[in-house]
Amino acid sequence: LPGNPPVQTKKALKQRFLKLLPCCRPKSIPSLSESKTVLVSATLSSPGFLADSVEDEFELSTVCHRPEGLEQLQEQTKFTRKELQVLYRGFKNECPSGIVNEENFKQIYSQFFPQGDSSTYATFLFNAFDTDHDGSVSFEDFVSGLSTILRGTIDDRLNWAFNLYDLNKDGCITKEEMLDIMKSIYDMMGKYTYPAMREEAPREHVENFFQKMDRNKDGVVTIEEFLESCQKDENIMRSMQLFDSVI
Repeated sequence: LPGNPPVQTKKALKQRFLKLLPCCRPKSIPSLSESKTVLVSATLSSPGFLADSVEDEFELSTVCHRPEGLEQLQEQTKFTRKELQVLYRGFKNECPSGIVNEENFKQIYSQFFPQGDSSTYATFLFNAFDTDHDGSVSFEDFVSGLSTILRGTIDDRLNWAFNLYDLNKDGCITKEEMLDIMKSIYDMMGKYTYPAMREEAPREHVENFFQKMDRNKDGVVTIEEFLESCQKDENIMRSMQLFDSVI
């Protein structure tokens, strides 16, 4: 959303998004067809939990945090039973304890941006997933946020994005907050991109963002201004719809 970057193709966006999902990355990234095979073949031996084998049941009994029942997660999210199982197996690969703290989250995320420093942006993203602000992201936290991003209504997704940008959670986005976000994105992309990033580019993106979003020109963007502006922007609306069939 910030700076309204060029719209990518649906296939490219799907592949990139799947690779960037922290705590949902298997040891080797499967193709979409392989993921479908896993999705179809996965079965549950225990109706109450996500384990699909005796081995999984044992692992669940030894983790620090045991996930909620599958049926309960189905009710709380917009994922199917099989989708939740696949997501959990990927989460368990990266987070055997059942939860991930901020440092682990940043380490996982940094693997996808070796050319830059993704730590600041990963912190912002971690805080968006850590909705109860207890310093950790459980599987429930993870799939709840993912469900909003991938299966929520347009308003749900925009509200989630607004919460990500509203760093101090006071209900509005300031230029300082958006500049912090933009700098973190540029840091994550690295300094050796081609064409080279101009030093003033993050601030220019922020000015463009506020020119579009700050309707009453009071120096902050409220959730009402954010929703109204985004819903009138065809590029943003198209980018929102690209996530409909990621998983």
